[in-house]
Amino acid sequence: MTVSNLQFGADVSDWVKQSSRRMTAVFRESTQRVVTQAQKRIPVDTGFARASIRASLDAMPLIDPAFRGERGRAYGDTTGQVSLVINGAQIGQTIFVGWTANYVIHLEYGSSQQAPSGFVRISAQEWPRIVSEVCQEAQSRAGV
Repeated sequence: MTVSNLQFGADVSDWVKQSSRRMTAVFRESTQRVVTQAQKRIPVDTGFARASIRASLDAMPLIDPAFRGERGRAYGDTTGQVSLVINGAQIGQTIFVGWTANYVIHLEYGSSQQAPSGFVRISAQEWPRIVSEVCQEAQSRAGV
C-alpha cells in the first residue's frame, strides 16, 4: 500500500485535532463538575453566597467587602456566566473561579460562630477523580 506524505500529514493532523478537541472537552467538563460540586457544598441561607460565584480567564474574582445579601430575599442561579468562561477556555489557560460575597471566607474556613464547610478545598481535591470519570465517559462514547 502506498501512502503519500501529504495524505499521511493530513491523517495525522485530523487525529491530532480530534485528540486536542477531546482534551479540551475533558478539561472544560471536569472544571464545570468541580464548580458544580463546590456550589452544592456551600451552606445555604438565602443563596447569596452561591449567587456570588464569578469566573475569569484573567484574574481571581475578588471578595467585595460591600457585597452582602439581604435577609428574606432569595437569590437565583448565576452559574451561567461561569459556564460561559469555562466553555471559552483553552488548554493551558487558568480558569479562575471565586465567590465574591463578603462572608464567603468564613463559609470556607469557619469562624468563631461557624464550623468550616471547606466547599472549595473539598471540591478541588476531587479533580483527579472527576477528570478520570469524564475521560471514561468520553472513551465510552467514542467506543474505546
